[in-house]
Amino acid sequence: METSLFKAEYKDMLKPVYAFADKAGVKLYLVGGILRDAVLKREKHNLDFDFCLKNNAISFGSRLAKEIRCGFVVLDKEHGACRLVEKIKDKIYTLDFSDFRGRTLEEDLRHRDFTINTLALELKDLFLTKDTRAKVIDSCAAVKDLKAKTIRMASPQAFDEDALRILRAFSLAATFGFKIEPRTLQLIKSKAKKLSDVSLERIRDELFKILDARDSFNYISKMDNLGVIKALLPEFNIMRGVKQGPYHHLDVWKHTLETLKQLDGLISQMRSSKRIQSYLAEPICAERSRRSLVKLGALLHDIGKPAALRRKGGKTIFHGHERIGSEIVQDVARRLKLSNDEIQALNKMVFWHLRPGYLADTEKPTPRAVFRYFRDTAQEGLSILLLSMADQRATRGPLTSRDSREQHERVISRLIKEYFKNKKEKKLVRLLNGDELIKKFKLGPSPLIGKVLSELEELQAIGRLKNKKEALEAAKRIISNEK
Repeated sequence: METSLFKAEYKDMLKPVYAFADKAGVKLYLVGGILRDAVLKREKHNLDFDFCLKNNAISFGSRLAKEIRCGFVVLDKEHGACRLVEKIKDKIYTLDFSDFRGRTLEEDLRHRDFTINTLALELKDLFLTKDTRAKVIDSCAAVKDLKAKTIRMASPQAFDEDALRILRAFSLAATFGFKIEPRTLQLIKSKAKKLSDVSLERIRDELFKILDARDSFNYISKMDNLGVIKALLPEFNIMRGVKQGPYHHLDVWKHTLETLKQLDGLISQMRSSKRIQSYLAEPICAERSRRSLVKLGALLHDIGKPAALRRKGGKTIFHGHERIGSEIVQDVARRLKLSNDEIQALNKMVFWHLRPGYLADTEKPTPRAVFRYFRDTAQEGLSILLLSMADQRATRGPLTSRDSREQHERVISRLIKEYFKNKKEKKLVRLLNGDELIKKFKLGPSPLIGKVLSELEELQAIGRLKNKKEALEAAKRIISNEK
């Protein structure tokens, strides 16, 4: 590893850290991700640096934070870990400091999660040595596993020390396109139940990294086969073995996984569409994208089916499962500590996921039905269309026909174009407002005013109203029908 692998901005950022450590006589080691990424020539927008030192990391970090005037938080008092956060221009840098977990650096590295994260470099060598490569400490064959694209546990105790590492094995594999070596997979299978003791907030971050991968289904499927999914959310487990009607060929859980697989394929199929890819890449919260959120929506879209299951006249029905599902999803999302924007988006995906299918029952849905769909789904209109198409592709029971599948695809494809067309168009200026309604029709404050305005907006959007006179006539009819 040559010094040139480290960008100038890395060294500029770390100069004050090195100067402070040198003055304090502290031997500081740069470890883990930043070195791994340097070997892989991988760049990140927001950089995070991990450091370890023999002891007193929290005290050192607190004093350094005051010196460089940045944010400071204790992460783990018991194990001596803290974080500094600094914003420079448009980038956020985090610096984590922790005590050795063991008597020596080598013992500390053995306590890390996977071999690819065990590289270390004494910070002074970044500034005082020309041949940085020769100074990198690689006691766990990290470079060998990086070259082999392999995720391997750093020690047999890795998952006992922190069960979240079970999920992290898959998030790293998904992020880098690596494989998990067999012995690590075997240990994951035997330790999977330990994940149920990990906070959902920590699970959330790793799960979203997996879902953000192009082939997320492959990793979720492997996790399912190893018993990892069972330990994540009990809501996933209630879908297992729930049989569906003749339009389906799979039970609810297997259909859910197939929907995710089809969604992966659909997004890949549409990779040439810059508009769709830009939409999916939009951050909903922090670094979590709409792409990963709609995939979570795919995993949750039929979550209400077990509770809605009824047998009627020899038929299996799930009437109202979308409503029940949206209620369950809100609870799950809160436990995952998702943002309000994410909760609302997921709720819309689950609640309205059947709506595009209803629209596709006819070759040409009415302008009124299309308007109402986009009004109700708002920003998630496209997410739900993609989910609907994946859902339909995952439904291949004996009663599904090729004609109905092709019609569904045609209608959804037109609606996707309509979504982007609507985004381009300027929002229509209301022909009437609430004050005008109150004055003209001598109305008092009531829900009727909102109802009239909503219906007028709909009529205007589908071209039935052109001017204020027509709007007043329509308002009169609506008010008369309500009395």
